Amino acid sequence: MGQRMSRRFVAGMSVEDCLVAAKEVNDLGMSVSVDNLGENVTNAEEAKHSAALYSEMLCQVHKRKLNANVSLKLTHMGLDVDPALAFDITTGLVHQAARINNFVRVDMEGSPYTQKTLDFVQQLHRENGNAGHVGAVIQAYLRRSESDVRNLVAQGIRIRLCKGAYKESEEIAFQDKAEVDANYVSLMKILLKSGVYHGIATHDERMIQATKDFARQEKIPSSAFEFQMLYGIRRDLQQQLVREGYGMRVYIPFGTEWYPYFMRRLAERPANAMFVLKNLLK
Repeated sequence: MGQRMSRRFVAGMSVEDCLVAAKEVNDLGMSVSVDNLGENVTNAEEAKHSAALYSEMLCQVHKRKLNANVSLKLTHMGLDVDPALAFDITTGLVHQAARINNFVRVDMEGSPYTQKTLDFVQQLHRENGNAGHVGAVIQAYLRRSESDVRNLVAQGIRIRLCKGAYKESEEIAFQDKAEVDANYVSLMKILLKSGVYHGIATHDERMIQATKDFARQEKIPSSAFEFQMLYGIRRDLQQQLVREGYGMRVYIPFGTEWYPYFMRRLAERPANAMFVLKNLLK
């Protein structure tokens, strides 16, 4: 029952499930970023297995001519087990993506991993042939994010801007929603004026409108950036943005670690829980 309920937010447990969902989203005029759910693996074998799934996904995306890239977490690639292993695994996937003109997004995790993740991305981006094929995620609720954004943008590194999902202390992160929103808008403006193609990841209509207004004010074309949203959340808004001519990328998760992801999606927005309950008996 849990798996059936989770299908609203998780494409399934296999690569094939995710590829089918990606094709359906592509057919609606939207691009995709796929994520094999999981993090904090405890041994090298798990990390290598995760990498093999991503490699297969990149192969199939290329073979089926899907408009999709991949997102991964470094702890899923073995960062806690052996940083050198994680870097080697991720390097291999970025090289594979570069060969087929695709892209790897390195997701951001909790604050203990922030600097390590940014260091990894910058090192990968500097390697021959990788520029433009690997990017980072910046969380607007972190106080350090403006400095990180300016540093990454100066190197031409693509960024996905989100608000942030981990519980952090007041010393590290803004606690008030108004402060987070204000920082999000400030960072969005830096990104849009950078000349680099970034992802504005939000379901908040006020943040979306602020992005549209700023782009219009600065005469920044809609093709210079994209909006990003989660699979199964605000499908109406996703389609509206497509109709308005904006790029929209849908983040599609899959894999056996669906349960914690599903529970987070229910917890973060009451409307998600209500949707599942209303449709449970259909």
